[in-house]
Amino acid sequence: MSILKMIFGGGGVTGVIDAGTRAVATVRGDQGARDEQQLATRTATLDQIAAEFGRAPKNWFDSFVDGLNRLPRPVLAFSTVALFAYAMIDPVSFSARMQGIALIPEPLWWLMGTIVAFYFGAREASHFRAARGPDPAAVAAVQAAVQAIQPPDTSTPEPATQNAALLDWKNEAAT
Repeated sequence: MSILKMIFGGGGVTGVIDAGTRAVATVRGDQGARDEQQLATRTATLDQIAAEFGRAPKNWFDSFVDGLNRLPRPVLAFSTVALFAYAMIDPVSFSARMQGIALIPEPLWWLMGTIVAFYFGAREASHFRAARGPDPAAVAAVQAAVQAIQPPDTSTPEPATQNAALLDWKNEAAT
């Protein structure tokens, strides 16, 4: 009955739209407030992760070790080119040195190959892991920890307004 009164009794379409808007707000709650709370939670989470996993400033020793770690590949590349130059400049001395290398026992070559393979393999694996991104299991663990410490949602939707049609129906049934 109230809906008909609202439509035909002067409220018109605006009254119906207002009633629909209130009904949707009652069911869904305030989307803007939820979005603001989610943004604040995400921002706080990212700030915490940035503070926890941020890089510490490098000191001189860290820079020195990083420089040493970058040396083996250029040294190996330039040494190989230097061996070719040495072979062209002094072939006799180069032959004597290569015969000395031929006398190195095979297990020592295996050891040298293993060391070089592990050095470059570990370096490549490190670059591969960094390019692949974070481990999904670790991300899930961080998200679970964040949810565990996240404050509960205290925003409550607006209380439901009285349904005028239902009240009219109850009043008619009571009389």
